[in-house]
Amino acid sequence: MLTIRNLRKSHGGRVLFDSAAIQVNYGDHVALVGPNGAGKSTLFSIILKRDEPDAGTVQRDEWTMIGYLPQEGEAVGHETALDISTGRGGEVQTLEKKLADLEAQGIVDGPDYLEAHAMHEALSNPRTDAKAKKMLKGLGFSEADWNRPAKELSGGWVMRAHLARLLVMEPDLLLLDEPTNHLDLLSLLWLQQYLKTCSSALLLISHDREFMDALIDNVYEISSQKLVHYKGNYSEAMVQRERNFEIQNASWKNQQKEIDALQEFADRFRSVSSKAAQAQSKLKQIERMEKIDRPEAPRKPFRFRIPQPERGGQRAAILEGVQMAYGDHVVYRNLDLIIERGERTALVGPNGAGKSTLIKILAGVAPYQKGSCQFGHNSKVGYFSQHRAATLNPEFSLLEEIMASSGTLREDEARSILGSFLFRKDDIHKKTAVLSGGEKTRLNLIKFLVNPPNLLLMDEPTTHLDILTVESLVLALEAYEGTLVFISHDVHFIRKLANRILHINAGQAVSYPGGYDYFLEKSGLLGSERFALTAE
Repeated sequence: MLTIRNLRKSHGGRVLFDSAAIQVNYGDHVALVGPNGAGKSTLFSIILKRDEPDAGTVQRDEWTMIGYLPQEGEAVGHETALDISTGRGGEVQTLEKKLADLEAQGIVDGPDYLEAHAMHEALSNPRTDAKAKKMLKGLGFSEADWNRPAKELSGGWVMRAHLARLLVMEPDLLLLDEPTNHLDLLSLLWLQQYLKTCSSALLLISHDREFMDALIDNVYEISSQKLVHYKGNYSEAMVQRERNFEIQNASWKNQQKEIDALQEFADRFRSVSSKAAQAQSKLKQIERMEKIDRPEAPRKPFRFRIPQPERGGQRAAILEGVQMAYGDHVVYRNLDLIIERGERTALVGPNGAGKSTLIKILAGVAPYQKGSCQFGHNSKVGYFSQHRAATLNPEFSLLEEIMASSGTLREDEARSILGSFLFRKDDIHKKTAVLSGGEKTRLNLIKFLVNPPNLLLMDEPTTHLDILTVESLVLALEAYEGTLVFISHDVHFIRKLANRILHINAGQAVSYPGGYDYFLEKSGLLGSERFALTAE
């Protein structure tokens, strides 16, 4: 289906990959992994013929239909979510024009024509509307939203509509670039279950290890400018990677010992006439050796000891009779909630149900109309919001921002922690104003970790983080002795940290006093009608 050989690509003077190779067969589920900036999205662009490699070949079966979901959605006009998911929002018209242009040129049998024709047929099927509604429902759309103008929807919901269109088309190969970024937990679980049963091959970029573990059977990691292949899911691939490193490192060490011994003999006896020939022979033996490169150690999660917050009261927060509305839209009516000291509560539920609103009420940044929100003795509240930039001083460097966050942190400690969260060398002297979204996320996380409150509120803290940085955050929060309330759609993050799940839906907050698996078992959500919508 897709074969890449000897691929080389550089960007801005930096080589992303060289002599890279990848093979995707029909039905394969493949993950492309590597740190941010390694070249994963660039490789997608090359496969899609939107970018050119410096060298190498990309071969696609001419009958292969590819469906691509980028990280960011396209601009929308007056089309509805249903229009987008059926292709009537512009996709069908674009394909018709492309087919007409190719036919005018006499090109009616090449791969571009065949793919466009297959896409047009898929979207012109009489069952397209029914399939689109099924996909929209699975991805969390209510029937009332099917015909709402897409320009009234958030970017995340528009992305879901584009994802629904791809699932309607059932392409031979799905290229998905961070498809879970805009999904709530239940939509993510639905998509995961759907992709398990559909016939499309999958080439996936993701930072969600649980999602990959559930779906993937092959992993390609961009490492040291190569594409390293592992059989199995993500966790299995990382075990193989560690084993391969140990074998390669042992081989390199053994060869270095042999070289050192030969060199020592040559240095010792090259001036001794009776041994000079032997010494020269040893040097030639070193020259003839096929040298083993020192393997690069796999990057691992960083562990550091965070200062523990001052102990708070037994009840960290108490909400009584809280009513919260935005205009006519009532989010909560008579909400009662108790957060106990030491609890790690994950808020789950559909987008728009009020998870972020509840966090904001606890943080004191969303004024409610009725009720009360009280905190326990000695409470110190910290709020990690989705709007990261607002909490940073734009005139401070990264190092200054971290040093100002903790009165006890030494500069060498601050440099070490910044380095562990991928801020290197001169990066620490950059002003916070010029940081990307991902960099602001990482910097804000460090601020909380070096001076943690005893009630920590976190809204999607893993957004823009790669897998190992997420794991570093998990390790830090596992050692945290305060109270944690958080929103996340990262199943691994929830499973590792939460000891209580609060399911938010339709103005209600239902508590499950256990971890993620306990919630799935007791809630019965996976047995609902929505999760019966699997591929046919």
